Amino acid sequence: MRSVVFHNGKRFVEFNHASEREFETVIKSSAKLLFGASTIYIDLKARISSAALGMSIPDGLLFDLKNIDSPDFYLVEVELAKHDFYRHIFPQVTKFIAFFRNAQARSQLIEKVFPVVQADKQLEQEFKRFLKHREIFKFMKDAADDSQNILLIMDDMKPELPEILKTYTEWNKMVRPLILREHRCGEERILSLSPDFESVELGERPGVKTEEQEPGEVPHDEEYHLQGTDQKVRDIYHAIKSRMLTFNPNLRFNPRKYYISIVHKKNFAYLYVRKKKGVWITIMLPEATIRATVKHHPVRSEPETVQKFYGGDCASIIVENTTDLDEVIEVLKKPISAGY
Repeated sequence: MRSVVFHNGKRFVEFNHASEREFETVIKSSAKLLFGASTIYIDLKARISSAALGMSIPDGLLFDLKNIDSPDFYLVEVELAKHDFYRHIFPQVTKFIAFFRNAQARSQLIEKVFPVVQADKQLEQEFKRFLKHREIFKFMKDAADDSQNILLIMDDMKPELPEILKTYTEWNKMVRPLILREHRCGEERILSLSPDFESVELGERPGVKTEEQEPGEVPHDEEYHLQGTDQKVRDIYHAIKSRMLTFNPNLRFNPRKYYISIVHKKNFAYLYVRKKKGVWITIMLPEATIRATVKHHPVRSEPETVQKFYGGDCASIIVENTTDLDEVIEVLKKPISAGY
């Protein structure tokens, strides 16, 4: 049954796309609107032969460059809800999960995509605008190695998907479902995206009670986050945890689906574990306070929307090694005295 949106005295009726390619065109033409101004979307289907990489070319690639030192990389798969889940959607996404496991496949993909970027001067200039003097090829390859996500964009939710996400670890970790609907009134259109892409990146909202996990569901424990990471990333995480528990044995490290929070009276820091580049820590303190202490690790400003998501002043530290960890531990102690 089609839904209707009433806006400014007009009646917008939900539009059902006749083909997947038609639906892909909407995403391509509205990429900045849907994903944000600091993203680059590359449409692949018309640019790379599927035979070149084992018949498993995604519909697109998405680079989220809000944090240029720790970008997020997504394979984008676009599907219509009318497609059979187990015959079409499940095997396609499973191929992409296998792709991420294979370092050679990741390299081959970037080797195929890089000439596409070079040939498209507008696309190349967009990368250069964000990267300044960094090498585009290396940046793309590092992003694909460090951040491994699959953005599954559908026009409606498939009833099989929630159970699959609960049951299969790699689906749970990698797959980010989005529901994109289009409503039309003559030549005008309204797009709705659920959840908002920013929420997909950050995960479940801190402080919101979630249901207890049921038997058979993917356990969101520390190993869930550390699996497949470089040893240096594990060393960073365990060093932070050990030193914080030495400072206060009553602290709790609480693994959730997308992050591990550090809890005193309430959550005061959120640890996002990367594959290779270390640990990204969002701390509930004003940015100026963090920068006054942290001098040897990159500090990322967070926009107002992200601070609203976390519920207060915050900024993030990118910890890529255990050198100069004293300053990170020092700033992590501060929220406790501030009442967290």
